[in-house]
Amino acid sequence: MKVHIISNDTELLEAIILAFKVGWPKTSILSSNLGSQGLEILEKEIPDIIILDLVLPDTSGFNVLKNIRLFSSVPVVIVTARAEESDIVKSLELGADECIVAPFGQMELLARVKMVKRRSVSPVLNANINHNEVFIDIKNAQLTINQRSLHLTHTECLIMQCLIEKLGQVVDFVELSEVLWGEDYPKAADNLRVYIRRLRAKLKTVWIDSTLIFSKPGVGYYLSLPR
Repeated sequence: MKVHIISNDTELLEAIILAFKVGWPKTSILSSNLGSQGLEILEKEIPDIIILDLVLPDTSGFNVLKNIRLFSSVPVVIVTARAEESDIVKSLELGADECIVAPFGQMELLARVKMVKRRSVSPVLNANINHNEVFIDIKNAQLTINQRSLHLTHTECLIMQCLIEKLGQVVDFVELSEVLWGEDYPKAADNLRVYIRRLRAKLKTVWIDSTLIFSKPGVGYYLSLPR
């Protein structure tokens, strides 16, 4: 596995590298201490996962994440000492796959990374999805709807697949959460709401006149395509 760490925090960088050396010693690690440097490297070499610090000397981690999502669906784990809920929500809205608040233990970091990697290569995502006017290209993480294409993250692909496979039927919170994060994941409902909000906003860019993802309060979400 190849990991790219973008952080200017020496202690944080050393802790992350040590965690991988102990837990997965064969991991290849790249590091960048500037956001611009990280993006430059990513244009040439895409890792299996990115670990991104929100605080960088030349720009914010939010800007780096936003730029990454313009051209890549590579899984991104945010690490930050900023525990404000607004920062975590913004990270998820911009396309982060996971957020970890420092300080954290080695085992927690590796468990979160393993979970993100499992989602990105999930056996659920084993084929392209084609349903009338909706097509999901799993390999390239691309959704085509109404003859227009959208770039999705792996997490968004999983959500859309679940909704498309039960088109018009409610997929409950528990089922979606277990597909995305497994059982007993803290704040699963809150994170799911952020991803759904982000997906709705994306879908509006290709199907402007209609809401496609609906919620059934206290139960879950369902996808409905206009006739």
